[in-house]
Amino acid sequence: MTTLHQEHPVHEHTHGEGCGHTAVPHGDHVDYAHEGHLHAEHNGHWDECEPGAHTTHQGHEHQHGQDCGHQAVTHGDHVDYVHDGHRHAQHDGHWDDH
Repeated sequence: MTTLHQEHPVHEHTHGEGCGHTAVPHGDHVDYAHEGHLHAEHNGHWDECEPGAHTTHQGHEHQHGQDCGHQAVTHGDHVDYVHDGHRHAQHDGHWDDH
């Protein structure tokens, strides 16, 4: 999965433990859910951390929802569910990796 490198301009808030935003493990770093998008620290600044392409999660039998046991994170116009170190989002009858 390719992640776009788009710096988040004028981000004065410092994310970290206790900052009030949801921490989301994502590969080799941690994203922070903030105002409907995700930020990741990168070389002294904060980047938007968004997938670069549509990636279907194959063989995902579990159905996410309000009581599924996974953390729900608002992401743009939908909800992602944190699952095994990445995020899943429902899309056209299947689950995408985000």
